[in-house]
Order: sequence, then C-alpha cells, then structure tokens
Amino acid sequence: MKKNLSVSYAGHLSDRVQDLYYGKVVPEGIDLHYLPLQPFEAFNRMLRGDFDCAEMSFSTYVIQKARGQMPFVAIPVFPSRTFRHSAIYINTRSGIVAPKDLEGRRIGVPEYQMTAAVWARGLLQHEYGVSPAASHWFTGGLTSAGRKPMLEVDVAGVSIQHVHDRTLSDMLTAGALDAVIAPQPPPAFTQGHEAVARLFPDYPAAERAYWCKTRIFPIMHVVVLRKELFSSHPWAAVSLYQAFEQARRNAMDFLRTQEPPTVSWPWAFEYGREIRELMGEDFWPYGIEPNRREIETLCQYVAEQGLAPRAPAVDELFAANVAALSTLKL
Repeated sequence: MKKNLSVSYAGHLSDRVQDLYYGKVVPEGIDLHYLPLQPFEAFNRMLRGDFDCAEMSFSTYVIQKARGQMPFVAIPVFPSRTFRHSAIYINTRSGIVAPKDLEGRRIGVPEYQMTAAVWARGLLQHEYGVSPAASHWFTGGLTSAGRKPMLEVDVAGVSIQHVHDRTLSDMLTAGALDAVIAPQPPPAFTQGHEAVARLFPDYPAAERAYWCKTRIFPIMHVVVLRKELFSSHPWAAVSLYQAFEQARRNAMDFLRTQEPPTVSWPWAFEYGREIRELMGEDFWPYGIEPNRREIETLCQYVAEQGLAPRAPAVDELFAANVAALSTLKL
C-alpha cells in the first residue's frame, strides 16, 4: 500500500478550514498536519521555511512573484477576505472628516506592503481621489513597538518612515499620527477613547455600496506551497485545493442552517441571509475565474503603488495544474 505524503500546514482556524483541522475532510494521498496560527506568525514562519504549506499575505506573494523572488507556488484558495473601509482610523482632533482630508497627513500602517494597506490605499485612490504619495507614512507595531516588516520597501516619491520605539496606537491617540490603517482596531478605539474614531463611522453601508459598485470582495490571504514540494509532488497541489474547496463548501452549507448555532449573536442567521441576498449564495468562492476581478485589481494596485515592477498576469500566480480548476457549484 502506497504511503501518504506528509504535509505540514499553518494558518488561521476559521469555519472555512475547520473541517481540515478536525479531520472531517482529508486531502487524498496526504497526511495533513494542521498547525493553527495567527496569520502574521504563519506568514513569517513560512518565509523561514518552517512549513510545507501555509496561509500567506496575498500582496506579499504578488509583490515577490513580480520581483522574481517568491520561493512558493500558490493555489487559488483564499482563507481571508475583508472589506477595508473599516480598517481606517482617524484622530478626531486632526480635522479629518472626509477621505480627501487624508492627503498631506501622517498615516500609520503596520507594514506598507501588507494586503490590508494595499487595498485601503487602492480604494482611497480610485473611489475618493486620495493619492498615496500625498501622505506621509509611518510603519511599525500597532500594539507592540519594534515590529519588523516581512519585506523591505522603498517606493519612489513616497515618504515612508519606520517607527521603532512607539506603537501606532499610542501615536494616533497622542496626535503624532493623524490616521492609522490596520487590520485590527487600535486598543484606544475598542476602549472608547474619544480621540480615535473610524473614518467611515457607518462602514457596513460604505462597504455594501463599494460591493454594489465594483463587485469586489477584497482577498487578503492565499494558500502557498514550497516550490520543492510542488516540483516533487505536483499532484499535491490539486489534492490540497480540492480538500480546501470541500471544507469551504461544508462551511457555506452550514451557514444556511446554523443548527446548532455556533456564534452567540442572536440574529446572526438573519444577518447571514441579508449577506446572501446582497452578494449571492456563493459569496466566498475559491478558484481563479470567480475571483479574477479581485486578483487583477490587487495586481494593479501593487504596481500602481510602486511595490512591484509590474502587475503580474493572474494565471502566472498559481500552480498550472490547479489553474484550470474552478469552484464547484453549490
């Protein structure tokens, strides 16, 4: 009997992947060793070579692919997607009341090239006319000082300064920054500090309007394999893709029933129904074709923002033997 291939995977644990973690879905021919980690840790450890396969920052992958410096091969599995109007926080004493007011201001971001920041700058530029080059950017830890970026970036014509000894959250509260773009809210915001607010107070309405206009549901993360693994066992990319897809389908099926409920919000099921009415039944697809608009847009943004020498073609980003696969109909 042929022995299964042992593959280690690191990534965030969510409803879309939990069946892989608990063994309810098993990749054919693979013994998957799933290590649940916060995304930032998974990214950095994958870059150090700790895993065979992992969740990865999509912008980092695209940038390094365009630079010819990416040691991984991606499959079109997208564990994280988030609208980013909600990620923009302002100091309420800065005089910022509209997106255009961000021009010329001091804006903090954990990493300039991080996917959340790329999407936020892209939507600010294309939806509100805010030029990234018109602001002064500060990078560093949101809640812990001394964060080191995954990639070194030097963008011509853009002021980017790394902060070593202060947190972005403290700087925003103190008025040393006028705004912060971050995947997680600054502690001052969650604690109700009067000096910190969202740029878009009714961000769900802004994000719904963005979806209706663009039909873009921004992709944050992608699943990658080591090139050595793919070269030796190209079939593993297909097996992993199919397993991730099955786990995702299981999660989407469960969202239609929610029996028994898995979250404590009393009206979560009704909220889910509203989301499906707006975005369709299969609002979180895997595969290339259902996501081509989002992928092309991110590639466009990393090139526009000076993070990559070119915008990679969509199909060159993914394992060739998986590229033809598309999401199964639910």
